[in-house]
Amino acid sequence: MEYQIKYENGIANRGCLYRLKKVMDRAKAGEALNIAFLGGSITQGSLSSKPELCYAYHVYEWWKKTFPQADFTYINAGIGGTTSQFGVARAEADLLSKEPDFVIIEFSVNDDSTEHFMETYEGLVRKVYTSKTKPAVLLVHNVFYNNGANAQLMHGRIARHYNLPAVSMQSTIYPEVVAGRIENREITPDDLHPNDAGHALVASVITYFLDKVKTEDATEQSEPDYPAPLTKNTYEKSIRHQNSDENVVCHGFVADTSAQRDITDCFKHGWTASKKGDSITLDVEGCNISVQYRKSVKLPAPVAEIIVDGDAEHAVRLDANFDETWGDKLELDTILEHGENKVHKVEVRLTETHENDAVPFYLVSVIGSSEK
Repeated sequence: MEYQIKYENGIANRGCLYRLKKVMDRAKAGEALNIAFLGGSITQGSLSSKPELCYAYHVYEWWKKTFPQADFTYINAGIGGTTSQFGVARAEADLLSKEPDFVIIEFSVNDDSTEHFMETYEGLVRKVYTSKTKPAVLLVHNVFYNNGANAQLMHGRIARHYNLPAVSMQSTIYPEVVAGRIENREITPDDLHPNDAGHALVASVITYFLDKVKTEDATEQSEPDYPAPLTKNTYEKSIRHQNSDENVVCHGFVADTSAQRDITDCFKHGWTASKKGDSITLDVEGCNISVQYRKSVKLPAPVAEIIVDGDAEHAVRLDANFDETWGDKLELDTILEHGENKVHKVEVRLTETHENDAVPFYLVSVIGSSEK
């Protein structure tokens, strides 16, 4: 079905088009290029009936149709239920190691509209933009279709600060839903994840902008000067500690060495434990520390606590019991933010277990973020 939406309103920030124009010139010249996407469940393709009908694949197909002489590779690094805080920690492994030439970053419905997520998003944007291949970066703001919520207010500040192009569903598709010209159930079953028609519509907002860039004459002859950070920017250098680390002491925690299917198979490379008192200790450098663990729908599950530098008084509870039904969740809790930038001793210890625990406690990773 054809929908009439105001595509021009979708350009939340025009940004500097120098890099995007260069990628298009390389495509015109028939080069091999990597088209990549980093985001949450919408990028992963959640609720599209098959992977080729998600917005990311439609955008990849735009590149193939528009520049048939070029050789494109599709890289989808979307993981459902994850934020830019995890995105910056996994960017190297899941995205930058594939040497992308064009990257869409999509976390505006996963991040809350807070200063914290403005900082983690900035760290991610900087990490991708300054990476070895110097990719063209396009920011995409998806939206909740029942209330128009997203983190665009915060993410948009990053777009403008770095003069990056950004497109928005909040100012294109959402107003049509509010006006009743698009029935929300025609494009999304849950007011967030698009169905096939919704994914095609999201893609059309993005490809409208790309078409416009392609036909416009280039005005920028070079990249603008790279600005100093807008936030404290303590997340750009984030390191995940998993069971390949040698500097870990386990008492009852066991490394999970099973093979990982793909990046969405996220309960991998961690450790499991099932007895009260089981503990794991590791050294983590940084001024920010966060922990990833599994919250399970299979109940009951154990409960642990995490202690930094022996400060048991400020231990944080890690409850692996998940009271939702949609599936196990990769939980990410921030334990320390803007603390002392040094090597911290981090201990995770099981504090509650049950005779009939359905699953062990699964510690996926501990993430340390250092000031540059």
